[in-house]
Amino acid sequence: MAIHLSTIMHAKQILRRSLLISREAVSVPKGYLAVYVGERQKKRYVVPVSFLNQPLFQDLLRKAEEEFGFDHPMGGITIPCTEDTFIALTSQLSRS
Repeated sequence: MAIHLSTIMHAKQILRRSLLISREAVSVPKGYLAVYVGERQKKRYVVPVSFLNQPLFQDLLRKAEEEFGFDHPMGGITIPCTEDTFIALTSQLSRS
C-alpha cells in the first residue's frame, strides 16, 4: 500500500508541474502574439501586435504562408528565418 500511495503522490507532482509549464507556455500578454522562429529548433518569441502593421513583419508573414500555408507545425505562427535575422528585424521595428 505504501508503494502505491507514493506512486500516486509522485504522479500528482508531475501533473502539477506539467500543468504549470503548459499555462506559462500558453499565456501571452494582451496586445502581443507568440511566434516560433528558428531553422531547426523553434524558439518562441512574444511580439507586439503592432508589428502586424509593419511592412517588414508582413514580409515575414508572407514567407511563413508560402512555406507552411495555414498549417503551422508548432500550432502557432512559425516564421521561416534564423533567430539572428528575426532579432535584428524586431529590434529595428521596436526603434521605429
